[in-house]
Amino acid sequence: MKGRRFYHSVLSAFILAVCFSACESSPKPLYSWGSYELQVYAYLNGESRGDQLTALERDLEKIETNVPPGFYAHMGLLYAEMGNAAEAIACFTMEKTLFPEARVFMDFLLVNYGRSATPQYE
Repeated sequence: MKGRRFYHSVLSAFILAVCFSACESSPKPLYSWGSYELQVYAYLNGESRGDQLTALERDLEKIETNVPPGFYAHMGLLYAEMGNAAEAIACFTMEKTLFPEARVFMDFLLVNYGRSATPQYE
């Protein structure tokens, strides 16, 4: 009887240890969003494009990897609205490279912002 109690105590302690160790190691998020969502909200509310662009550029320096989908596209849109077509094209191209599923829309934006090549689809 004592052996059974000891076994159950050890088993319970092991299960608790496993549960608590699993709680500490939560998975890392796939993307680093920074203030991207706040900047999209600010864009929709008509706030300063320059301030939004500055915040996104600051976020980009911190993110380095795992840039979220739409991040470069939004930066490109801001650059385009501020009259910087070269930077807009660079951002749209980067979005297209990182997220091939956005290719059709990015090609549309690239054609409309001075890219002479006609998009090719498979």
